[in-house]
Amino acid sequence: MTSGQFEGATPIPSRFLRRLGPVATIALAQLFGTSLWFSANSATDTLMTSWQISAADIGWLTNAVQGGFILGTMIMALGGLAERYRASLIFVVSAACGALFNACFAWFSEGLASGIVFRFLVGLSLAGIYPVGMKLIVSWAPERTGQALSQLVAMLTLGTALPHALREAGADLPWQYVILASSLLALFGAVLIHLLGDGPHLPGAGQKKQSSGTASERPLTVFDAFKVNRFRAAALGYFGHMWELYAFWTVVPLLVANTALISEYSAVGLSGMAFSIIGIGALGCLVGGFLSRRIGSAKVAIGALASSCVCAVVFALFWRDLPAMWLGILLLAWGATVIADSPQFSALSAQACPKEVVGAALAIQNSIGFAITVVSIAATTALFDRIGLDAAWLLVPGPIVGLLGFAWASRRASTFETGA
Repeated sequence: MTSGQFEGATPIPSRFLRRLGPVATIALAQLFGTSLWFSANSATDTLMTSWQISAADIGWLTNAVQGGFILGTMIMALGGLAERYRASLIFVVSAACGALFNACFAWFSEGLASGIVFRFLVGLSLAGIYPVGMKLIVSWAPERTGQALSQLVAMLTLGTALPHALREAGADLPWQYVILASSLLALFGAVLIHLLGDGPHLPGAGQKKQSSGTASERPLTVFDAFKVNRFRAAALGYFGHMWELYAFWTVVPLLVANTALISEYSAVGLSGMAFSIIGIGALGCLVGGFLSRRIGSAKVAIGALASSCVCAVVFALFWRDLPAMWLGILLLAWGATVIADSPQFSALSAQACPKEVVGAALAIQNSIGFAITVVSIAATTALFDRIGLDAAWLLVPGPIVGLLGFAWASRRASTFETGA
């Protein structure tokens, strides 16, 4: 009996998990676990005032999380941890550690320097939540990876937006309590995955691949995935998407606060609008997952990436002239499309690479993608301090490069397969 069959759970949780289903359980745990990611950004206005820091400094706080995540995913991929240990165990330990470090940020940070240290440790922990959650999805539902990953990334998006909603709901509470709420949610996500366990459709922890060739056959490594043209195509599209995504999420409160939206819709509040613009990405992911079952993940990914590029260009050109209502609609459309391509690129990557290295391949793809976000976040927030909302132009090259890279690598894959 494997750990992924529910029998290890007590009767009431077992019935709950059966009714919820493994994909929904993983998605819900992802929602709670990834609420740690932008928990500090929910207090952007308070931190800038109390710590006397700038928008660029908020970018450094975000980049500390990204940096920790990059290091963590590199360790997971190159150290073989993603294949050596059960995915559910990694998720549970990582969520618990992330909750602890997030709470330490809330209570023990005395300024930017100490805050960066704790946010880095939160990012390190997230490396065992996000990519491992994708591996768990593949282990439970390999036949509908695109749609299942859409649910997972939808929950990541809501998790990212959730601290803004908590901040709006607890506007009169100290910012530390909002951040602590994210820690409690992460612990609940760990409990869900502990009860669920691993799925049956991937090799188990420490299980060696049975060789069908000679005794000297070389074991597969994560780098073998990049030899597959279709994996490279998905990865290049994903990298372009990542240049735009996290920089956009980081500056959403700044975009709202420096346009007519904040005065026109003051009743909604800055945090309420930020939650709506980021959170609507969950709907974009779910719609993309629905469409992927009908037209394929590649078309959905390319369509979403092109649409977010158009939104970025329109905002950069017309943010001064658009009425508040149309500006709000534009930002909502941008928020919906900027993340909708992510699960489809990940699904394409998971389907293209060998099963034996899928966990490591997704981890290394995440690691490179998030390394890109460090540059784009730092550059965008620094440029925002200098030229304001025109810094949105810096987000445009990412989708363009992603589209070109995906098209180039896909053409090479087609040429190779047809022998042309």
